[in-house]
Amino acid sequence: MCSVLEIAKSTFYYEAKEQPKEDECTKAIVEIFQKNRKAYGTRKLKVALQERGFIVSRRRIGRIMREQGLVSTYTIAQFKPHKTACNEATTAIVLDRAFEQKETKRFVVSDLTYVKVGHRWHYICVLIDLFNREIIGHSVGPHKDAALVSRAFATVESDLSQIQWFHTDRGSEFKNHTMDQLLDTFDIGRSLSKKGCPYDNAVAEATYKIMKTEFIYQMEFRNLRH
Repeated sequence: MCSVLEIAKSTFYYEAKEQPKEDECTKAIVEIFQKNRKAYGTRKLKVALQERGFIVSRRRIGRIMREQGLVSTYTIAQFKPHKTACNEATTAIVLDRAFEQKETKRFVVSDLTYVKVGHRWHYICVLIDLFNREIIGHSVGPHKDAALVSRAFATVESDLSQIQWFHTDRGSEFKNHTMDQLLDTFDIGRSLSKKGCPYDNAVAEATYKIMKTEFIYQMEFRNLRH
């Protein structure tokens, strides 16, 4: 019959072997997807399925996900901020993408991101110690300004003078008179990314990506306190 239909015998054996497992595979995919906060795509699902003894292609996983209406949170459209003027400060990029640090608080990096709160956009600022990727300070608020960053520093439990360098992008909320005074007071050095180069602050960017896709996008915040 394979000769008549002009198909390879391997095709028949593959279908005969795999078809009975279709329901089991679908059940496993749905279970893994729901268990991991709807954050897994085909790559992570494939690895998780292999751990359970299922050898499945990403193409097949994608088909089953479409059939079951499973959409990873990584595919949700993100807010597109309006372009703002970039400061032209001559401050050097001291960090120079040396993201693996062996000394605590030698480099602390930061960035801002957007969060929908009660149908309005609000902002999050976190301070990340590159030594162990720990978030040592954070703040939220309705405005994207230096006060938001200052409040993040105010939540740091240890002595701020222990921080040697503060690295950010060239946003105006990081390079202004208020921040200059704060950094000078605690003798903290400044490092700025190159103009228009998010890779220079990759750890902060990646941290926000995980926070938003695996947690924030699945929440509906009623107010700022929530």
